[in-house]
This record gives sequence, C-alpha cells and structure tokens, in this order.
Amino acid sequence: MTFTQDPLFVAGILSISVFFSTWLTKFSWGKTIGTPILVILICAVLSNVGIIPSAMQGNPVYDGVFLYLAPLGIFIALLEVDLKSLKKAGLPILLMFGIGTLGTLVGVMVSWYLVNPEVEIGDMAAAVAGMYTGTYIGGSINFNAVALGYGVNENGTLYAATTVVDNLIGTPWVIATLILPKYLQKLFPRKKLKSAEQGEHALPKEQVSIASLAILLAYAFFAMVISKIVAEYFPQIPEIITLTTIALIMAQLPSVQKLKGKHTLGFFFILIFLAVIGTLCDISALSETGELAVTLILFVGLLVFIHGLVIFGLGSFFKMDWDVVAVASQANVGGNTTAIAAAESLNRPDLLIPGVLVGSLGNALGTYLGFAVAAMLG
Repeated sequence: MTFTQDPLFVAGILSISVFFSTWLTKFSWGKTIGTPILVILICAVLSNVGIIPSAMQGNPVYDGVFLYLAPLGIFIALLEVDLKSLKKAGLPILLMFGIGTLGTLVGVMVSWYLVNPEVEIGDMAAAVAGMYTGTYIGGSINFNAVALGYGVNENGTLYAATTVVDNLIGTPWVIATLILPKYLQKLFPRKKLKSAEQGEHALPKEQVSIASLAILLAYAFFAMVISKIVAEYFPQIPEIITLTTIALIMAQLPSVQKLKGKHTLGFFFILIFLAVIGTLCDISALSETGELAVTLILFVGLLVFIHGLVIFGLGSFFKMDWDVVAVASQANVGGNTTAIAAAESLNRPDLLIPGVLVGSLGNALGTYLGFAVAAMLG
C-alpha cells in the first residue's frame, strides 16, 4: 500500500479539502459556487490525478464515511428540523418528486430508442436500463437491487462500467442542482415557501461547546445502534427510516433545540460525504471500458438531461420554489443522503424532512419501476 492509499493520508486530504473549500468562499466567486460544490470538484480532481484513490478503488476511510459519517451527518442535521416545515413543504416536494420520477421514465425510454444500447451491451441491455431507472428514481439501493435480480453484478466489466458511469453523470447533476436554483431565481423569480423564511436566517454563528458536541454525538451513535437493531428484527424497515424517525422526534424536544453545534457538526459530516462523492468520478476506470463506456455515457447523459428538463421545466410551469425542485430531483437521482445534502447546502432546513420522506418513497418505488422497465424492454 502506497502512502497515498494510507487511510490517515486520505482522511487528512478530505479534511484539508473541506477547509480549503470553506476558505475559498471568502472570495466573491467562491461564495457564488458554494462550499459543497467546491469540495466535490476539488476531490474529483485530486482522485483523478492520483493524489488520493478513487472511491471506486475502495479505501477504509470511504467505507467509514458511507457506513458511519453520512448517517451521523443526516441524524445531526435533522435535529434542526421543525415539524411545521413538513406541513408547508411536504405537498410541493411530493408533486415535484412525482414529476421527477416521470422525467426519469421518459428519459429511459427516449434514451433506449435513440442510443439503442442493445447493439453494444447485448442481452443485458434491458437490465441495465432497469438499473438506471431504479437509481434515478430513488438512489443506488435500487440500482443494486435490479443488478442482483438480473445477475448484472456477475458480469464484472459491465457492472463496473455501469457503476462508474452512474457516478460520473450523477455527481455533476448534484453540482447542477446546487447551482441552478440560485441562477433560476435571478432569471425567473419564484416565491419561496413560507417555511423558508426561517431557513434564510437559520445559520447563526454557533457558540459550540464540548458538552454540546459530546451529547450530540452520543445521541447520534445511540440512534444508529437502535436503527441497526430495528433493521435486524424488522428487515423490511430501512435503517434510514428509523434514524430519521428518532431524529424527528428528538428535534421537537426543547432540550435538544437548545443544543449548540447541530449545524456545524452535521454540515461538516455532510461535506466530508460530498468530498467522497467527488472521488467517485473516476475517469481512468471508465476509459478502460472503451465503446461500452461511450454507449453508457450517451444513454445515461441523455436520461439525466431529460429528467432535468422535465422536472425543472414543469417546476417552472407550476411556478414552484426552485429549491424544492432541486431537492426533489436529488431525492430522485441520489436518494435520501444527497437530498439532505442539497437541502443543507441550499440553506433550507425546512426541506430536510420532506427530502428524506420523498427519498424514502423513491427507495420503495425505484426497485419496482426498475424491474418493470427491465421486463418491458427485455
């Protein structure tokens, strides 16, 4: 193992990337781009030039981020949520999520007939279309469910290529959904949800104390333990649902509302998660698959473009809050975690719980629709 693969070195680089991204926001252009986008871009570059490994190559630090830090960030960020936000943001984001799902289905069908992936992929093409249908309706859980169902994971080259392309196209879309609301609001102003008013001033400078940090982490660790126990006895209930429920209940307690450091700690963990997302853009891994990569990039690129066109186009038609459209799209394309990251990055704590809920709905719908598309095209 080279020193660049050493977990300590990788963890240090991820932390420095977050620091540097935050520092860059002191400049006007950096503030416009925003810390989340900067950290994704920086780590994408670092992994592709070989300073740190790609998450596709694997590393204990990346495993730890996905297994522990991301859920920690989700739980602590959700402790900022006021239940009243669900009533005000729930229906609009549900509508946009449904439109985004429709956009994904339309995108898959159009891509299927225009790109004609059967020529390059062969018999597995319908299954691959089902995998991308699932993942762009509710996240990677559905991608892997369809892959396992059709045995795509047993074809090493094809499975690796589909995974890399998913990340290569999906990550830029994360960036796009964080950029678009800002510029669309300037070009086509939309009235924000009333619940957004608290979000506009939701980031005061926190006086973080050791006691607050200690109890926040304790709450988060124990909530994760409880979530795992519940999943063990009731496998049909995903851990994220239990974790979200615990956080939602606790967030209403006055003693929890008084705790300082929720935003600082939760957002830091989410930024580390986004840094790892950046390393998934592994261009070298994709170049090894040749013509297959070109076919998949065209197929998925067109799919996501049509999804974006449909959800932002109809969002404009319905005069929807652009932030709601962006979070709903992320719930489709990336699932719960990226929906939460989008809500946090857009400074919209009122969209955290709605984002998680539609992300969970996507987890449920995505697998069914993925298998349905694979069966229909096969």
